[in-house]
Amino acid sequence: MVWYESAELGELGPIVVAASEQGVCMLTLGDSEDSLATLKWRLGFDPEPVSESTPGEARAHIEQAITQMREYEAGTRTVFDVALDARGTEFQKAVWDALRTVPHGERSTYAKIATAVGRANGARAVGSAVGSNPICVIIPCHRIIGSDGSLTGYAFGLAVKEKLLSLEAAAPAAV
Repeated sequence: MVWYESAELGELGPIVVAASEQGVCMLTLGDSEDSLATLKWRLGFDPEPVSESTPGEARAHIEQAITQMREYEAGTRTVFDVALDARGTEFQKAVWDALRTVPHGERSTYAKIATAVGRANGARAVGSAVGSNPICVIIPCHRIIGSDGSLTGYAFGLAVKEKLLSLEAAAPAAV
């Protein structure tokens, strides 16, 4: 079972976080109605809103993710440690794990991630997996750029990608 909750951040605006008892399975930026439609589409079913009957683990994962996102936006968090329950193919999960190795404030390329997951000629496949990332920011797909240094597509728009990269550039380095 999956539960969700909406929250309002500062500059980043609204987010929707969904979690199972195992961990966060989705985090989206933007309008909650659009986010809920995306959530339903990705999961293949309607998640439940957080309520008194939501298991403590799921509720705790959601609360922790919201708290950590607020800290990230404030510049006081550079590493996320909330439990994740990312749902995807084994290849997607390998790409998402590789994304999490890109340090806060740094950037990598699709080609470098492809090499890291053992598919040196698979930059396009990596691009597809990056685009399928269900847990934005915590799995930092915004840190991935084109080999020529250009910002490339982002599910929430290039302006949001630029904002996230600017937030990270202004934050102190991870300790």
